[in-house]
Amino acid sequence: MALPRLPLTSDPQLTTRHLLALPAGIEPDEVEVLAASRFAAARWEGGGDAPQKGRRPMTAAFGIRVTAAPAAPVLRLSRHSTLTGPYGVAPDDVVALGLPVSTAQVYDVACTRERGEPPYAGGGDRDGINRAFADGLPVREERRVVQWLVDAARRLGGAVRIGGRGTILAPDTEGAIDVTVLTDRWVEPADALAIVQRAVPRARLSVPAPWEGPATDTGRHSHAGTPHGITERGGAGLRSALEQFGVQDPDERRRLLAEAAAFDEMMLSTPQLVESFGVVVDLGVDGMIAVEVGEPDEVPPLLRSVEWAQRGVVAYRVHWEPLVVDELEAERPTLEHRVARRRAATTLHAVARVLHEAVGGEIADEADFLVDPRDL
Repeated sequence: MALPRLPLTSDPQLTTRHLLALPAGIEPDEVEVLAASRFAAARWEGGGDAPQKGRRPMTAAFGIRVTAAPAAPVLRLSRHSTLTGPYGVAPDDVVALGLPVSTAQVYDVACTRERGEPPYAGGGDRDGINRAFADGLPVREERRVVQWLVDAARRLGGAVRIGGRGTILAPDTEGAIDVTVLTDRWVEPADALAIVQRAVPRARLSVPAPWEGPATDTGRHSHAGTPHGITERGGAGLRSALEQFGVQDPDERRRLLAEAAAFDEMMLSTPQLVESFGVVVDLGVDGMIAVEVGEPDEVPPLLRSVEWAQRGVVAYRVHWEPLVVDELEAERPTLEHRVARRRAATTLHAVARVLHEAVGGEIADEADFLVDPRDL
């Protein structure tokens, strides 16, 4: 079915609004799923009709279940923001708007204009948002919408045109390779290591070293040539502070020491519960991959209504760290970084697949968009 033409000439305000440009073959349902992954109230509207009720969760494991798009192609993201489209574009529209030549459809974004302070000089700008909003960064609702537009463009191979300035943001589809396996199953560190070693045998556990007392190069021992038993410089000040603020009663000091000793004995006799841990894979010149296991800060909206997620979620974050970490936040990283990233992605996705096979659940990318394991 032919798409309606983008009203570039009939709507003079069109160029002042943000646009999401996508290549051919992207269905509205795919855009809706990405919107629902970020905006809990995302829904299609039809001529101002009330939002549809009783919507079932959309996950990769259960299959994508979406409501049919109404005739009026308006996707509401939130109370203040909508996405209208898709519109078809002619070659002259693409040229006039400065969009990538692969653009076949465009969504018109209506959201509030909320700007804050200009970006700080220096620092990372992987998404190009600082460059696009040099006069003042978007904040609150506009920031959420713009970030979602960039994330959706990266996932779908599209681009974002920023309203007003006309800056084009075309995020690299390979620029974000980290994924997270979200499940309700916890595995012990040794078991997690065995799972990861199915994909990468050289993986090893990353656990905190046991505390064996103060380091030997601290305190009085940090001063070469200081005889044993002689306090370090500043010790007189500590003594005077204890004389002024310390406990003077000998019986009270003995009581406090006994309580401290009893507490230490109790803590040493009780095994410490592991709440988080990691598994590390050394990639040599390509950096390293770390599997960080723990409780997630936030659960993606699409999973909040899933039964198993309501019982508690464990996150297995599979993260790549290059040798030069600053390159992760570069909008246009070096060739060396891109080559290392592509090689690391193969190993990273293999680790994510074996983890998902072992613990189940769902896989989410860096933008919290769900990923089908077969696509890794």
